[in-house]
Amino acid sequence: MTARPVIVTRPEREAAQWVSELRAAGLDAVALPLIVIAPVADAQPLRAAWQRLGSYAALMFVSATAVEHFFQHEAPGMTAGRRFWATGPGTTRALLRSGVPPEQIDAPPPEATRFDSEALWERVQGQVTAGVRVLIVRGGDDSGQPAGRDWLAREIDAAGGLRDTVVAYRRLPPSLDVVQLRIATDGAQGRAIWLFSSSEAIGNLQRAMPGTDWHAASAVATHARIGEAARAAGFGALRVCTPLQDALIASIESLA
Repeated sequence: MTARPVIVTRPEREAAQWVSELRAAGLDAVALPLIVIAPVADAQPLRAAWQRLGSYAALMFVSATAVEHFFQHEAPGMTAGRRFWATGPGTTRALLRSGVPPEQIDAPPPEATRFDSEALWERVQGQVTAGVRVLIVRGGDDSGQPAGRDWLAREIDAAGGLRDTVVAYRRLPPSLDVVQLRIATDGAQGRAIWLFSSSEAIGNLQRAMPGTDWHAASAVATHARIGEAARAAGFGALRVCTPLQDALIASIESLA
């Protein structure tokens, strides 16, 4: 066990899985979800996207959660001939669970040094020429408006492609209870190690604990951009690594 527990900040279901895996690897871990996943208020745009799926050459999914919520509205027989783009191994696994054949999936290789839109675009940019249509499936804010980076969308535009976006789920800030605030306070004071896989989680944490000094806090971030957000928030000790278990454990142990 690590001398300090690891605070896993992913949404509830993913956090529980990561906590289980970290504990199985001999680390002390606790879940503190800093992003709440909720369905969209109006599913009609999702159903409409399935009905016109045949017009898209490819579908890009920002996360495993996007896959799962999108496929809840599946129209049978519509996936044939499409390419399915995944930013990382978790999204790839969600596509496979949803029945997408592996030969239709494009993603950064397992040995990649990063899993993000840039790494994905290196694999798929040759598929996008003038007039090729791509559907981006992503999360949205409380009102259902698309939320997150637009980098890949701009690359599709620059390549002459045509792209649409559909919001498959909403990402909401948490409301921390007494026990969760105690866990967060331990992390702020350096008695635990934060594990961040989203810059949004860091922003939600700051809003949940306004005025908190984070200089005594230690964190592991799964992407350089997330690390930059942690530095900007004032975290004193930081490691950046890929979201693969061996890399995570090594980074956590280097701080422990």
